[in-house]
This record gives sequence, structure tokens and C-alpha cells, in this order.
Amino acid sequence: MPVIFRPEKSFQNMKEPVMEPKHKVINLIILDESGSMQSIKNSIIQGFNEVVQTIKGVEKQFPEQEHIITLLSFNGLGHKYLLENVPACDLIEIDDSKYHPNAMTPLYDAMGFSIQKLRSQMQNEKDYNILVTILTDGEENSSKEFDGKAIKSLVEELKAQNWTFTYIGTEHDVEKSALSISITNTIVFKKSQADMDIMFNREKNARMNYSRKIRDKEDTTEDFYKET
Repeated sequence: MPVIFRPEKSFQNMKEPVMEPKHKVINLIILDESGSMQSIKNSIIQGFNEVVQTIKGVEKQFPEQEHIITLLSFNGLGHKYLLENVPACDLIEIDDSKYHPNAMTPLYDAMGFSIQKLRSQMQNEKDYNILVTILTDGEENSSKEFDGKAIKSLVEELKAQNWTFTYIGTEHDVEKSALSISITNTIVFKKSQADMDIMFNREKNARMNYSRKIRDKEDTTEDFYKET
């Protein structure tokens, strides 16, 4: 009598394992490219490249998260995306061919444009956090499309929707300027290599702690630079 082989499972019924979607973490960096940044141009480039490595390291430590970065620079001549919606795994370092400090500081226009565009892009997303980092050496002085009141309203609206805002600055009243647009997470630094090294190290540690808070479902909007 012939032996009939009956497999326990049909290959047709076998399913590929379902991968859980990763939690998206969008890193929007708004970088001052006004003329007064020229004196620290090289340090800014070096510091951003360290941030690139930090984000790659964070994603490896928290594999359930997918980190994406957008870098917008701005000055009185306009704003430009040096990077836009680039996955951490594809991040490359920038050099001085992409960053040319010049002209004035239209901070509010840069914030309004990039934040509104990102908000529109995320309309259909559900599982995400957004971290907005502003790095500037001067107060707003030349915006035409947005004023402080509009930016403050926008920040307050988005802080209630998993958006975190931070402000890193020098050579002006950083805390006052940040608070005027409802940002309480601040770092003040001096234009020296030693002080900027300290600032970027704090940034690195804060980003790592931010991802830990996301994983542990803790509040991420305040105390971003609080030492742990």
C-alpha cells in the first residue's frame, strides 16, 4: 500500500512573519546661517556631524525606533534644506561646501515654514514623536511672513501633539528669546571650542535620554536638557 505524505501545514497557508511598524522619531534641526555664525562655522559643522553619529547610535540602542532627520539652514537670503527626511542609516556628514554664513536672522520665517511643512507631512501618521532643535547666535531680526505671536501659538499647539522644542543659543538672551515663543528647553553656550564641545555633549546625552523616555512612555516635552 503506497505511503501518502501529508504535511502538517500547506506551504500555501504559511505566512511571512509580520514586522511591527517602528515608532518614528523625526529630528528637525533649524540652523542659523546668518553672517555672525561665520566665526564658529567649523565648530558648527563638526558639531552637526557629531549629532549625525549620535542619532545613528541612538537608533541602534533603541531598535524599535526609526529616526529620520531634516536639517534646514536659514539667513536673510532665504532658507534651504541641507537634508530632508533622511533615515538615520543613510545619513552622511556635511562639509563647508554646504554651509555659508551670511546676512540677517529671519528665525521666525524659518521656523514657520519648516514646522508647517513637517506638520502637513505627518498628517496621516499616528505613531511618532518630533524633536525640533533651533541653533542660533542671535535674536530674530528680519522675518517677513511670521511674527513671534504666530510662532508661539504654533509651538503651543504642537507641544500637545508629541512635539518637543529645544533652543540652543549664544550672544543674546537665550532663555528670554526662547520663552517668548514658549520654548523652555534651552542651552546657552559661548563661542569657544571648549564650550561648544560641552554643549554638543549635552545635546548627545539629551537625545539618548529622549529616546529612552519615548520607549518608557514618559513625558518628552519638558526638561529635555535636565541632567540625569
